[in-house]
Amino acid sequence: MHNFTEYVNPHLGKLLELVRMDKVFTRGEGHYLYDAGGNRYLDFIAAYGALPFGFNPPEIWEALEEVRAGALPSFIQPSALEAAGELARRLVELAPGSLRYVTFTNSGAEAVEAAIKMARAATGRMGILSAANSFHGKTLGALSATGREYYQAPFGAPVPGFKSIPYGDLASLEEELEANGPDYAAFIVEPIQGEGGIVVPPPGYLPGAMELCRRHGVLFIVDEIQTGLGRTGKLFACEEEGLAPDLLLLAKALGGGLFPIGACLSTAEAYTREFGDRHSSTFAANTLGCRVGLKVLDILTRDGRALIRQVRDNGEFLRRELAGLQRRFPRVLKSVRGRGYMLGLEFGMSREDFPDCFLSVLSEQESLTPLISSCLLNIEGLRVAPTLNGNRVIRLEPPLTVNREECRAALGALENVLALLDAGNTAAILQPVLDLDRRPAHRPRSGAANHPWNLHRPSGDRREGRFAFLIHPLDLDNYYQFDSSLTGLPAEKLQQLADMAAEILDPFVIGRTVVESRAGYRAYGEFITVPYTAREMLEMAPEKILEALEKALGLALERGARLVGLGAYTSVVSRSGTMLQGRFLPLTTGNSYTVVAGIEAVKLAARRLSADLGRSAAAVVGATGSIGRALAILLAEEVQRIILVGSARHPQASSRRLRRVGADICRHLAGRIKSGWVPPQSSLGRFLTGMNLPDPDAPQDNWQAVSDELEKRGLLAVTTDPGQALPQAQVVITATSSVEDLISPGLVAHGAIICDISRPPNVRPALRKLRPDVLVIDGGIVAVPGRPSLGWNFGFEPGLAYACMAETMMLALEHHYTDMSLGSHLSLENMIYLRQLAEKHGFELAQLRSFDRPLSQEEWDQVVEARSGKASPLRRTSGS
Repeated sequence: MHNFTEYVNPHLGKLLELVRMDKVFTRGEGHYLYDAGGNRYLDFIAAYGALPFGFNPPEIWEALEEVRAGALPSFIQPSALEAAGELARRLVELAPGSLRYVTFTNSGAEAVEAAIKMARAATGRMGILSAANSFHGKTLGALSATGREYYQAPFGAPVPGFKSIPYGDLASLEEELEANGPDYAAFIVEPIQGEGGIVVPPPGYLPGAMELCRRHGVLFIVDEIQTGLGRTGKLFACEEEGLAPDLLLLAKALGGGLFPIGACLSTAEAYTREFGDRHSSTFAANTLGCRVGLKVLDILTRDGRALIRQVRDNGEFLRRELAGLQRRFPRVLKSVRGRGYMLGLEFGMSREDFPDCFLSVLSEQESLTPLISSCLLNIEGLRVAPTLNGNRVIRLEPPLTVNREECRAALGALENVLALLDAGNTAAILQPVLDLDRRPAHRPRSGAANHPWNLHRPSGDRREGRFAFLIHPLDLDNYYQFDSSLTGLPAEKLQQLADMAAEILDPFVIGRTVVESRAGYRAYGEFITVPYTAREMLEMAPEKILEALEKALGLALERGARLVGLGAYTSVVSRSGTMLQGRFLPLTTGNSYTVVAGIEAVKLAARRLSADLGRSAAAVVGATGSIGRALAILLAEEVQRIILVGSARHPQASSRRLRRVGADICRHLAGRIKSGWVPPQSSLGRFLTGMNLPDPDAPQDNWQAVSDELEKRGLLAVTTDPGQALPQAQVVITATSSVEDLISPGLVAHGAIICDISRPPNVRPALRKLRPDVLVIDGGIVAVPGRPSLGWNFGFEPGLAYACMAETMMLALEHHYTDMSLGSHLSLENMIYLRQLAEKHGFELAQLRSFDRPLSQEEWDQVVEARSGKASPLRRTSGS
């Protein structure tokens, strides 16, 4: 860890490390920075305008050396400050209007603070009016005038008396001053909003604002801390429209890139005795800063302000060329704005233009520009930065001395990166972030035509159901599936990408759909991604993952959902939804219909193989979970023997819970028998018909005794060792929250049917090759009526969905906006209800699928042929 991260700002330091903007520069000379490896970088940030002549400008150093050589006193307050007086005179002579006095400060924020105090003292009013999206500094008064809540909220800003109104809107300013003008001491405004995204106001706004202020006795403060001293092609930006402010603020460039200094210029009317007697600063107006300021003015004004004319001409060239790039890459470069060497490039990659591109998600959340900046720095050798308030905007703010050839070099770098963005080449843009030695080959995108972003929208019809469904990457392969430009990246690089996504992304909408049922009902839904893989979610602190889920639910609520489904591990980590219940919206885990669909898949596979479930043993791996428990209870109606398999990590606790599930099975079967159900011949239920059973409402201990009896007779077994269960089971169902491969090919019984409901799956594709006699099917995959696009394929063909998604859709179709399928105990009544809804609306079990693909006839024939042998190939070769 770098010392900056370790001892200065750990949060910023880690972010810089994450996006590879943490480069250590060892030398700065002119317009270039150099790292320890000797690599050179063209600087187009110029410390946000504070480096007017680049790094280590010789003439500024000469001014400092003259102070040292002449042994001039540095800090000599109170006394008549010669250098300060001389610099103040020069500034007053150069400044527009009738500015008369100069109050020196050590920074721009301090200049704003001085202006606020001066305005209040001069008018006797306390109110300060500013513009939304503005930036005036981060000390408390300056921060209160800054029109961005993000920077204010943690610090009790704005303090009383401050208000912001829309920038560039004279009508809003007039309305506010007409209503509350006598409350305000001043209106503070930037000629061009810098950190707000290089926003240029409409022509006439600034003169109109000045006139309104004069009419209402409100002082007009122009903040030129960033725009002033040549940056926009004028010595002062306010000269562009002939402004004569009451107060004019300067800093940044005034220090020549070597010494901090700020200044508040004011009219005689604004400068009062109360302010002069009570405002001071130990370090302000010091000799070194003022001698530097004088040299800065000399450089800017000599030869008839030649340098400033160069800024104007080169700035116009840059804007013209950038406008050409915008015409070539309109999907990526949305606007070019600003004047002189203060230009802003607004980037945006819409989901409409880039529906299957990770970059468009980053753009949607205003996290793209730091990665563009990283690519420009590390690949192209151009140093730029986003603006603070406008995170879609990258500033071009080079030293004023940058020449035309260096402008062309910057344009070439930007063109290269724009081409990568326009191609949706995520891997290439992330090359430095992922530490890739070379630029990955670009792979053409696939799948976008199947899932156009604008295909589905809410209709506004109140009869239309509304739902959202939370998903997350099950594993790293989902990144390949979503963004095909990532194909070919090794797993460790995908993990870096996942780590970055988890750090900088909030939940986002990945797909949208409209479901129209065969009963004529309609529902609009959105799939919201929580950017953590299953393994990451299991390893995270509970409070952190719950915070992420709450953000996702908040997004669903904001976007109009009336019901939210919890997919995959969003259900697991929220304890089947119970930790989120009643806090945002009605919830469902979708587990009830997942159980229904899983049982139907097992029955279908058994029928096609002519396997008699009534003479089979079934093992349920994960039987203590809500899905596993319900599957075991329903499957017990069909099979001769049931084996309940729990977690080996906590064998004692797991065994106790498994025995309770055994008792629940007995209670359920007895209730069914009492209601007139006749169990299949040779099934577990048929054995119970001959027993003297407790009443269905009897205490759990009574049913535990029945379960113990079934264990003694070998009809029910509990174990935490899959190695004991698998060789005995003709049917295996996995329904766990584990991310591990739990099914060892060598342990599976010959000819077994495995239904893998777990996501991520507990059965790996290698089993098919090692055990061709074993049929592995995916559980809980459902065909949605009409086969609509879901906005993303989730690894399926269009129109297929997990059963948990289907449950959410069916409830939304019915406007059933109450909690469903939460907690560890799923009710049989809800499963029956959802089975009925599936029949009503046309949801059907998808054809048998294996490892996320339809099971082909050829694959089916191979299984049938291999099952005809007496022992599995793997078991024969292993000597079993």
